[in-house]
Amino acid sequence: MTTTHLVPDATAAGTPLLFQSYTVRGVTLRNRLVVSPMCQYACEARDGLATPWHLVHLGARASGGAGLVLAEATAVTADGRISPEDLGLWSDAHAEALAPVVAFVKSQGAAMGVQLAHAGRKASTRRPWEGRGAADDARGGWTPIAPSPLAFPTYRPPLAMDEANIRRVVDAFGAAAARAHRIGIDVIELHGAHGYLVHQFLSPISNERTDQYGGSFEHRARFALEVVDSVRANWPADKPLFVRVSTTDWVPGGWDVEDTVRLARLYKEHGVDLVDCSGGGSSPDQQVPLGPGYMVPFAERVRREAAVPTAAVGLITTAQQAEAVLQAGQADLVFMGRELLRNPYFPLQAAKALGAPDAIAWPDQYLRAK
Repeated sequence: MTTTHLVPDATAAGTPLLFQSYTVRGVTLRNRLVVSPMCQYACEARDGLATPWHLVHLGARASGGAGLVLAEATAVTADGRISPEDLGLWSDAHAEALAPVVAFVKSQGAAMGVQLAHAGRKASTRRPWEGRGAADDARGGWTPIAPSPLAFPTYRPPLAMDEANIRRVVDAFGAAAARAHRIGIDVIELHGAHGYLVHQFLSPISNERTDQYGGSFEHRARFALEVVDSVRANWPADKPLFVRVSTTDWVPGGWDVEDTVRLARLYKEHGVDLVDCSGGGSSPDQQVPLGPGYMVPFAERVRREAAVPTAAVGLITTAQQAEAVLQAGQADLVFMGRELLRNPYFPLQAAKALGAPDAIAWPDQYLRAK
């Protein structure tokens, strides 16, 4: 049995920004804490169908108080999975398997989202706890596709995509968006980061094409914008579309924040509502300056210079840190990953830590622990 809760009054005096509602198009999030999409590698049958693990994992974060719960990188084609055990949405059967998860998350007062993805040259990999690198045929692996026949180190060499393959994948993003709508998903995020397919087209590190999809910035951005247009054509006008970006490759000569600002302006023109500002993933040579909130300045710059709402990510682990990001106007939403793996009930505890324990409703079943 599930319980539906009313959203607390987010306009009440003294409510921390983190627990004020956020409306984008026709969707209102009860607060600004978002469960970042995190791969679970839990489709043991290697069929891309959602399992009880997905229900428990995502459902716990919804009952824990997050405003938006984003499902992991969900492949729009079978060859777009990161690993053979990844979630998919490339058929109606995949939608049907995910539907109970969507229903439960929404019954707990959270909005439900999905990150649509294609891994490109970083597809067909082993699960992290099984060792990094390629999954061979015996492990359910396959030959990846990519903008150019450039292998990511230790991964399988990809086949360069021809225009028919490009069209197939672009159309698959749109078809997955239509399925997401049919099962009640509120928000789509496109995975355009971390060295996966959209990012591969954008970055000169992974794109050596000489046709209309390679070379100049405009040509390298073409695939990303075609994906956005395909999704928007199959996604209702009253539902939000986010895009995750790698704001920088952290490699000289690679994609950088100036490119991201320019792309974010184009994304906005094509119907993207928020840019989720992450980084890296194109090259093992990246030099990442890790530290608390290390990617927040990227979200601030994109928000300011592209005049588009942004989400901040990157080692944000405390309520005070998340609130400070919002108070400083550095981002509109805060995405949290590993901290919400460690503690799915972080939002409930964060409200208390910020001196506003009533800013978020607890599940009735947990009230005696409040």
